[in-house]
Amino acid sequence: VKTIFDFSEEEGILKLAEKCIGSGDCRKTEVTGGTMCPSYMATRAEKDSTRARANMLRHYYSGESEVASYESESSQISNQKLQTKNSQLATKDVLDLCLSCKGCKTECPSSVDVGKMKAEFMQEYYIKNGVPFRSKLIGNFTKMMKLASIAPWGYNFIYNNAGLRKIANKIVGFHPDRTMPHLAKETLLSWYSKKGKEALGNRQIEPSIEEKIQNPKSKIVNIFLDEFTNYNDAEIGKKLILLLQRLGYDVNIPNHLESGRTYLSKGLVLDAQKLAITNVEKLKELITDETPLIGIEPSAILTFRDEYLDLVPSSQKADAQKIAKNTFLFEEWFAREIEKGNIKKEAFTKEKKLIKLHGHCHQKALSSLVPSKKTMGLPENYEVQLIPSGCCGMAGSFGYEAEHYEVSMKIGELVLFPTVRQQPENVIIAAPGTSCRHQILDGTGKTAKHPIEVLWEALI
Repeated sequence: VKTIFDFSEEEGILKLAEKCIGSGDCRKTEVTGGTMCPSYMATRAEKDSTRARANMLRHYYSGESEVASYESESSQISNQKLQTKNSQLATKDVLDLCLSCKGCKTECPSSVDVGKMKAEFMQEYYIKNGVPFRSKLIGNFTKMMKLASIAPWGYNFIYNNAGLRKIANKIVGFHPDRTMPHLAKETLLSWYSKKGKEALGNRQIEPSIEEKIQNPKSKIVNIFLDEFTNYNDAEIGKKLILLLQRLGYDVNIPNHLESGRTYLSKGLVLDAQKLAITNVEKLKELITDETPLIGIEPSAILTFRDEYLDLVPSSQKADAQKIAKNTFLFEEWFAREIEKGNIKKEAFTKEKKLIKLHGHCHQKALSSLVPSKKTMGLPENYEVQLIPSGCCGMAGSFGYEAEHYEVSMKIGELVLFPTVRQQPENVIIAAPGTSCRHQILDGTGKTAKHPIEVLWEALI
């Protein structure tokens, strides 16, 4: 099967689907724990298990679901096309509740990455059947937010008004009860260009960034400015820049494009591939052991360590691998700096705080929650406890979509929402993922903080 993703390590997409041995490890419950598979935990239907999806993909790519025809040659060809279409629709239906959480990539004993296969399948489906309006809208999130940021007050007015929001949501196919993230009054990139470089004692990076890269004593941190932080969570980005400057680091936002996460989430793999190729080209010389790339939003920064490696052509593989090796979640990088002795607890408050941490699905699958716990536990009297939750249920656009809203909220109610609700007001709820924070707000009415915000507020 010709694919856009590189499936050579798995010997092809069919071989990856065939890796499923039917062990049923994906049939977990919220009591069992883990992330795989969120929708199965909510519905308890075999159709919504990772195993079912792998089996459907195996049938589809092997052609086993096609029915033989003994009619004339012309009728047989027509019948095969019909059967292929029916097979494709049936496979799409079984994949519908896959949240692309990536839990199966690491929790499945056979590492059957259904999220990757779903994206590949959906791109094929779109090529044959066209891309629905809502999928285009979600995929082009960055373009939409760039347009809306011309007048953020207008966008926020609509989505702050319950009546107008419900109308707007209905137009695009979102659930009327789902709130929308606000637009920042000013994008983070705009703020950084005007004020970020001059903040705290007029610390200038330009024009000698290249010289500093060559200086082993330089403490440069390259921040990947993801599309969600730039337009919606700009305050978190500001706090990261100011936090690092206070701790003695020079912050640089290199020239790059969006991550492509929104395209990948909807199966628009060709669009994501273009971004991957461009970003690898732009960053290949800049990102090294001494000048790493640090990300704020897990789903965006981890594309460099996951999908990008299988999207770029062979001529870029080595560059993509070098960037992946030197790309870190903020908490991963911060924990390493603590271990090196570059960041010390003396810079932070001694006030006592309890933090309850909900981890992002991609972070659990492709990284770890240990760095987050170590990072927020640096202040002397800060205690960090993990919420034993799987997926929050939002999963990018999944929880916004009208037909998925109920399942989304049901997933949140398994562990996350009840745990958050029972916490006293003085307990900090932390969640690195922007979707997770929004889901917590919609499901419980409580505001969750990014670990960056927790540390910024703890600075002396």
